[in-house]
Amino acid sequence: MKAYRIRQDDKVMVVAGRNMGKIGKVLKILRKKDRVLVEKTNVVKRHTRPNPYAQQAGGIVEKEMPIHISNVMLVCSACGKPTRVGYRHVEVNGAQKKVRFCKKCNEVMG
Repeated sequence: MKAYRIRQDDKVMVVAGRNMGKIGKVLKILRKKDRVLVEKTNVVKRHTRPNPYAQQAGGIVEKEMPIHISNVMLVCSACGKPTRVGYRHVEVNGAQKKVRFCKKCNEVMG
């Protein structure tokens, strides 16, 4: 399994494509396809059929589509800028813990 520097519920900015510059929260990570689902970005319209068994009405539905993980950057909560992520070990209650930090401002990210 691949290790990504971006996790679910992180705030990210799209850095490439037609949605460049948009900021949103990561809703889901699709590991098999190296993609992420970002809230309110890459919105498309889908024509859906009504499904009476699932009480689903038909019509035109807008939904988010996945974006490749290389096209998003993590936004630092401290400085508010898109940044690369580094890792360092910090001692917490006598135990070493691996934490992410912002490469621009050196602040630890949650």
